[in-house]
Amino acid sequence: MKLPDKQCAIATAIAEIKDGDTVMVGGFGVPGTPMTLIHALVAHGARNLTLIKNDANEPGMGIDHLLQSGQVTRLITTHLGLNSNAIALMNGGKLAVEFNAQGILAERIRAGGAGIGAILSDIGIGTELADGKQVVAMAGKDYVVEPALRADVALIHADRADSFGNLAYVATARNFNPLMAMAAKCVIAEAETVLPLGGLRADDVHTPGVFVDHVTALGELSKEYAVVRR
Repeated sequence: MKLPDKQCAIATAIAEIKDGDTVMVGGFGVPGTPMTLIHALVAHGARNLTLIKNDANEPGMGIDHLLQSGQVTRLITTHLGLNSNAIALMNGGKLAVEFNAQGILAERIRAGGAGIGAILSDIGIGTELADGKQVVAMAGKDYVVEPALRADVALIHADRADSFGNLAYVATARNFNPLMAMAAKCVIAEAETVLPLGGLRADDVHTPGVFVDHVTALGELSKEYAVVRR
């Protein structure tokens, strides 16, 4: 059986995102954030989105473009501290924000990809992080029930891909990308280099192509992909 070629234009892939969708966005700060796909989503114009991302990037960068265009109504994240725009939107009641401890966010996404309904954690017991959540007792200890996270679409950045969607990441740019690629109905990956099928050694594949629906090739990387210097 011949494996399908999943390469397509960025606009074609992004067009699958609908108003009201939940969208996971890879990245930890700059590394691993799919900047080009984010710009394409801004141009596409889907609204009332729920975003799941480790952070809100910085003003004028990454998902800040989606926040400033008014396309996001809810953000599930770990912190906003580097983005004054996101903080202003939250404090002004224009953006609902759900905060998670970073490890809990990663584990909730991992659980979603593994088909597990929830995880149990003692992190946040007695704090605002546990407000409104179910708490269960086990072996004399209380645990917060943290529901698994899944999404309609995941936007992923990879260093290399092949035409079937096998993905390879570089160093810390891997971060949340492999977890999110397993936890969404539709996975769109941008790759700096797209190789023919077989161009990636099996040992170099971090996300198997079975999890990926669309592969888009990047041209020259914009300055937004550079490491931020302060």
